[in-house]
Amino acid sequence: MSNPNYNNSSENINRAVVLSTYDHTLVFIVLFLIVIGFLAIFSSGAPKCIMEGTHSTFFVERQFIWFLLGCIAVFIISRINYKLLDNISLPFAWFIIFLLICVHFFGVTVNGATRWLAIGPIQFQPSEAAKLSVILLLSSAFSRDVSLFNTKMYKYYIPIVIMLGLILKQPNLSMVMILLLSSMFMYFAAGGSIKLIITAIIGGFFSLSLVLRSFQKQRIEIWFNPDKDPYGAGYNIIQSMIAFVAGGFFGEGYGNSRQKLGWLPEGHTDFIFAVWAEEFGFIGCLIIIGLFLAFLQRGLLISAKCEDVFGKLLAAGITVSICIQAFINISVASSMLPATGVPLPFISYGGTSLFITMCMIAVLLNISKKRVRRFPNVR
Repeated sequence: MSNPNYNNSSENINRAVVLSTYDHTLVFIVLFLIVIGFLAIFSSGAPKCIMEGTHSTFFVERQFIWFLLGCIAVFIISRINYKLLDNISLPFAWFIIFLLICVHFFGVTVNGATRWLAIGPIQFQPSEAAKLSVILLLSSAFSRDVSLFNTKMYKYYIPIVIMLGLILKQPNLSMVMILLLSSMFMYFAAGGSIKLIITAIIGGFFSLSLVLRSFQKQRIEIWFNPDKDPYGAGYNIIQSMIAFVAGGFFGEGYGNSRQKLGWLPEGHTDFIFAVWAEEFGFIGCLIIIGLFLAFLQRGLLISAKCEDVFGKLLAAGITVSICIQAFINISVASSMLPATGVPLPFISYGGTSLFITMCMIAVLLNISKKRVRRFPNVR
């Protein structure tokens, strides 16, 4: 005779439920960075707001609106199966290209660079979304074939080349560097040729010397000797170094930075790390660097544990792209690299940067979900 309990158990096993949970450690790391960002934006931006005749919380309020929009995006994206992103990588890329073309014709120019589109009171930077687009395209391409010379993969590579050209024309060389470095890492992670990567790096340095504009070459020269033009091109570097020296080991205390009082012009954006260093010192710098290193570890761990190649590459690309940007910003603020216009992820003032980065985190959280089959007890 057949055992009815056995039959019921077999039927229940076939109906096993799939449960999911996301990486809570990653969420806490990101939240810590965002909270630090709000604190830093208020401290560094309040004097500039007052000098411009607005209320002291103007920058924080605008950043908070973008944060709320980012939370909505995280809520939605983290609940959609990330594998569906494979199907929209190409349409999304052409949409970003359309926006970048609009920037060329209708963009808003700030400090000599045309990078923003304005819709009423809202300004956003399409090149920020290009980071996610390139990562999606390369994840789709390399999950199928890691060969760069497979003609079937050109449909993924051509949009990337177009985006790089449009971003370089803005000009936004720092974003181009972030996209190229992220792309090389993803190629390496997919098992690409080391010789080809080394060749690309050498060729990249040679090409860089050809595409650099006069003001970009001047930045490199000033980087080696900022005292050559202390009140012009070398001004930001010198003032940033003064902030680091003033901060010392423990810092001057929250809100007590002097450099933000008109001495460091971009203290709430590109050089926000310098203001943080002045107020919280070496210890405060270690906290931010430590959080980004923890973020790097969690992101690469999520990539390693993912079961499919597309998810692995997507998680690795998102993680490394954010960390490369953080490294560049911190290096510029501490004069380890020439000055560029790269914001510090999660921390610098900039709504588009925060929103896109939170969307990238939502994808990473989606990938981090662990699929576990729950089997009912057999009696």
